[in-house]
Amino acid sequence: MGVVTLTELMVRCAAWRAEGQHIVFTNGVFDLLHAGHVGYLERARALGERLVVGVNSDASTRAIKGPLRPILPEADRALLLSALRPVDLVTIFSEPTAEALVAALRPEIYVKGGDYGGNDAQPDLNRLPEARLVIAYGGQVVLLPFAEGRSTSALIARILERYAT
Repeated sequence: MGVVTLTELMVRCAAWRAEGQHIVFTNGVFDLLHAGHVGYLERARALGERLVVGVNSDASTRAIKGPLRPILPEADRALLLSALRPVDLVTIFSEPTAEALVAALRPEIYVKGGDYGGNDAQPDLNRLPEARLVIAYGGQVVLLPFAEGRSTSALIARILERYAT
């Protein structure tokens, strides 16, 4: 459906909720989109009627991943995600975590990959600060299994191994 501002996202989410639809939210860098991302987003979407994705801005990605990332700029990453079948809306955020986005959206279900540690019953709140907010307002936190061998870091390493001179 597209890449939207937080204001537009809030309006759309309110309309969906008025129709009785549950909102699933996830966030991340999503640099060099790969099959692991797609499978993750398909599983996340299956948890509710609407899937909203928050994409880290270029500046917040550098703060998290280091000065060489992202490889793709934020607008490209958001556009690619918005074109995927499971994704309803995408927004870009600048903060180091998605806590402000979660507080504003209050999704019924917050999803992250299993690489964040813990489990659904006891997510690692030190690595997943957004979970505190979701739990506080009665939402659900779901950790999906990590797709082994499918990561942007592994993809970058493979490209360097094959094409570095």
